[in-house]
Amino acid sequence: MMHKALVACRAGVGSSLMLKIKVNEVVKENNLQLIVEHSSLDGLNGFDGDMVITLIDVAQELEEKKVPYKVVGIRNIVDKEEIKTKLLEALAE
Repeated sequence: MMHKALVACRAGVGSSLMLKIKVNEVVKENNLQLIVEHSSLDGLNGFDGDMVITLIDVAQELEEKKVPYKVVGIRNIVDKEEIKTKLLEALAE
């Protein structure tokens, strides 16, 4: 089953763009069933996927707000091992 994730940060530029690039590399290298989109947090309103990948502080806020998505919080946006581990965990649930 194909999953759909939104890579987002508060502004939708810079850090989340770098994170999207790294997430896409991990998806390709590990053949994960994941389509990745990118936007600011405002893009959550119209998002029809099942996962949000973001920075750890934003992830905690989203979890507190009880958003209807699986939230994946990344500490180090260039650490592909961390991204891979967390994506595999999220996709296994």
